[in-house]
Amino acid sequence: MKDIHSYWAYLVLAFLAFAVVNAIIGFTQNKEFKDKDLRIGLFTLIVSYIQLLIGFAWYFMSPWYKALKTDPSAVMGDKATRLLAVEHPSMMIIAIVLITIGWSKHKKKTTDAARFKTFAIFYGLALLIILSRIPWSNWI
Repeated sequence: MKDIHSYWAYLVLAFLAFAVVNAIIGFTQNKEFKDKDLRIGLFTLIVSYIQLLIGFAWYFMSPWYKALKTDPSAVMGDKATRLLAVEHPSMMIIAIVLITIGWSKHKKKTTDAARFKTFAIFYGLALLIILSRIPWSNWI
């Protein structure tokens, strides 16, 4: 399960980075918001939710969750374990919330520039959060 979660993360990062770059280009070049742009945002949302579900499944099987249940003070005292048991899951949930908000808000916008801007802001913030809390030492 950990391997699936790790490999799927590459897909999430690729989609999210592509969606952010596409939104920035669309916004700065005053492009028309087309079905392609909608689908990029939607597929990013779907891939992210699948990653969240895989992550939940892995988390509740992980040794970090078990350690958190048995000795929370030891987990919170160790920086590496705290990252895996608390910080990474919490921040990934926040990132998924931002992606969801961006998806919901873009539908209410009436101009193409506003739609691109919404995707750029919310998906971009999610990308930054994800990049900041990836356990790089365990992943690469």
